[in-house]
Amino acid sequence: MEDRTVLTTDRLVLRKMNDEDIGNLMEIFSDPVAMEYYPSTKNEDQTRKWIGWTLNNYADYGVGLWIVEDKVTGDFLGQCGIVPQELEGVMEMEIGYLFARRVWGNGYATEAAIACKQYGFKVLDVERLISFVDVRNKPSAKVAERIGMTLEKTIHRWEKVVSVYSVCSVRE
Repeated sequence: MEDRTVLTTDRLVLRKMNDEDIGNLMEIFSDPVAMEYYPSTKNEDQTRKWIGWTLNNYADYGVGLWIVEDKVTGDFLGQCGIVPQELEGVMEMEIGYLFARRVWGNGYATEAAIACKQYGFKVLDVERLISFVDVRNKPSAKVAERIGMTLEKTIHRWEKVVSVYSVCSVRE
């Protein structure tokens, strides 16, 4: 069987998403609290489309959102990865993260996002990474700040106001 592992950290495995992850993702996507800063919750059909979008990102860009699991138990925790996003006419790489509410407050988003940042700079060799965060989403903003990102500006996107956080690689 193909190893889908992309990254590991002390506590986490980040692996490629697949069609069997619909049940895992529905834990987040059907939760109105977890989805508060998204346009709406998602049903199974919308979740299948999300998986398809992610698989297309893997094929087209070599990156996308990855499933985050507990390294010891294999339990599903959430998703985190690098997603190509257009920002003011430029294709940028965004670190995105969304975790199941039952695991909030354990530092998993920060740990996974740090691993994604290192992957972006060391493996993808990008000079800059961004994160889009709803201006009301204080916990996600704190994750961006913890991984070294700074608030660059706010923009209108997805019919709301979004903070753009960014971090640049340190070139020797």
